[in-house]
Amino acid sequence: MESIHQMGIACIIALQGLGGWLEIPMKLFSFLGSEVFFLLALPIIYWSINANAGLRIGMILLVSGSLNDTLKLAFHGPRPFWFSTQVHAFSSETSFGVPSGHSQIAVSLWGMAASLVGRPWAWAVAVFLIFLIGLSRLYLAAHFPHDVLTGWALGALVLLAFLRWWDAVAAWAKKKSPRQQVGLAFALSMAMLAIEAIAFGSLRGWVMPAEWLTNAKMAGADPLPAPVSLNDAVTFAAALFGMLAGMVWMDFRGGYAADGGFGQRILRLLPGLAGILILYLGLRAIFPRGESLVPYVLRYLRFALIGLWISAGAPWLFMKLKLARRSR
Repeated sequence: MESIHQMGIACIIALQGLGGWLEIPMKLFSFLGSEVFFLLALPIIYWSINANAGLRIGMILLVSGSLNDTLKLAFHGPRPFWFSTQVHAFSSETSFGVPSGHSQIAVSLWGMAASLVGRPWAWAVAVFLIFLIGLSRLYLAAHFPHDVLTGWALGALVLLAFLRWWDAVAAWAKKKSPRQQVGLAFALSMAMLAIEAIAFGSLRGWVMPAEWLTNAKMAGADPLPAPVSLNDAVTFAAALFGMLAGMVWMDFRGGYAADGGFGQRILRLLPGLAGILILYLGLRAIFPRGESLVPYVLRYLRFALIGLWISAGAPWLFMKLKLARRSR
């Protein structure tokens, strides 16, 4: 791996040598592949564009994100600025490097969006964004080239799996009772957690090389690397359970339609996003944080409530405020 890392450092140095003027556009493209961007876009799509598309995008985001976090723990590879002081760290990252989450999620999510649009131009835009998002992670010294290539490959596999089996799995789940559907959602959530817990447990006794931490400090990383954590695993699993449980409840009550006038669609965002902020920031201020059982349980509750709010709580409120209607 030493030679692969050294070749990667040379590639990053060459990209950064093109000039500092690329920092802002590269950070913009990087944002378009981030979990934060899609977590902001998800409720907007679900509430005000197309509920079915929002559900698909939400599910592929959470499943792909969970897989990426599991493999990061399994491979526990460094970031370029942990490995070498020759590169400039434009992006401070605390998790392991391989595979690139931005690259993987970009392929999964932008690919899913293009498939939903179903037009050649949508695929052209998706490929353009996927390439530049991956390139941005190299320029910012957040990833090695092999991190990005691995992320692209995994993202493509996740996308193909969703396109191949989503309709069949959804039809199978629809035949179950609401209680069974919620039980299946919880079982899937726990399975995701269990798989990542195995990867987490494999790192028991692992110590980060002192050179990695020293190089990160010299690069001005803030916060410093803290890659061995289950926080992201809990976040993905909890949000998935909350979203699916909320969908079951909404479907039982007649479903949710994201159509309506432009004004209605915009007005939904105000109480909807306010609810997310209250749950995210309010509970974050109240609940303890850390790498132990109680903070993990409370984190699961917090993000399950956020998922539930997105798929059921906010849509219920919109209908009460006459800003939306049931789908049937």
